[in-house]
Amino acid sequence: MITIAICDDEKQTADQMKKLVSGLFREKNMEVDIVCFSSGEELLQYDKNIDILFLDIQMRGMDGMETARKLRGRHFKGFLIFITILKEMVFQSFEVQAYDYLVKPIEEKKFVRTMERLLASMNSANEEKLLVQKGYERSIISFDEIVFAEIIDRKVYLHLTSSEVVDFYDRIEKLEERLDSRFFRCHRSYLINMRYLRSCKNGAAYMENGKEIPVSRLRRKAFSEVILQYMKEWRL
Repeated sequence: MITIAICDDEKQTADQMKKLVSGLFREKNMEVDIVCFSSGEELLQYDKNIDILFLDIQMRGMDGMETARKLRGRHFKGFLIFITILKEMVFQSFEVQAYDYLVKPIEEKKFVRTMERLLASMNSANEEKLLVQKGYERSIISFDEIVFAEIIDRKVYLHLTSSEVVDFYDRIEKLEERLDSRFFRCHRSYLINMRYLRSCKNGAAYMENGKEIPVSRLRRKAFSEVILQYMKEWRL
C-alpha cells in the first residue's frame, strides 16, 4: 500500500488535497493510506513510512522548508511535493530534493500532471524501489528492505528486514530483471540480497535474519565470483 501524507495548517487546503488524492488513486484502482498533519512538528513525530508527502511551505511555527530539511536529515526517502502561495519560495527546494510544487489555489489539472509523472518515476527501474501489485493493492518496497525472495507454487514471497513477508503472483525470472546487481539467484527458487549475506558454506547461504538459503550445485562457482564482485562494488 502507498502511504501519502498531507501537511498543511489550512484545513480547506488539506481537505482539497485529500479529495484530489483519493479521487486519483480510486480511478487507478490503487489502494492508498492517507494521513494528515496540521504542522511540521506534528509530522516529525510520525514514525511510520511515507511514500509521498505534500508539504505546505508557509505554516505557523516550523515552516515547510525547515520541516523538509529535518526529514531529509533523518534519511526520508519519499517523494516530496511542496504546496505554496508564492512560486519564488520553491527556489530553495533543490536542497531538500523536492520532486515538484503546487501553487495555491491548487488546480486539478496541474495536480494530475504532477502525479502522473511521479507514478511513472515510481515505476522506473532506476528508482531502486520495487512496485508490487497484488489485486488492486500496490506496495512500494525499497531494494534495501528485501533480504531474500523465494517462489512457491507460482507465488513470490519477499522476506523483508522488518520480518514482514509480502506475497504476490509473478515469475522469479521477471522479478530478477527488475532488481539490480546486489541480488543473486542462488537457486531456481531463491533470490538473495548480497547485502544481508552473513556467510556461505556447505552449499548454503546464511542470511543476517538467520535464514538458511540453498545454493544449487550449478550456481556455486558463480556465487563465489559474485561475492567478490559485490564486495568491490557495494561494500568498498
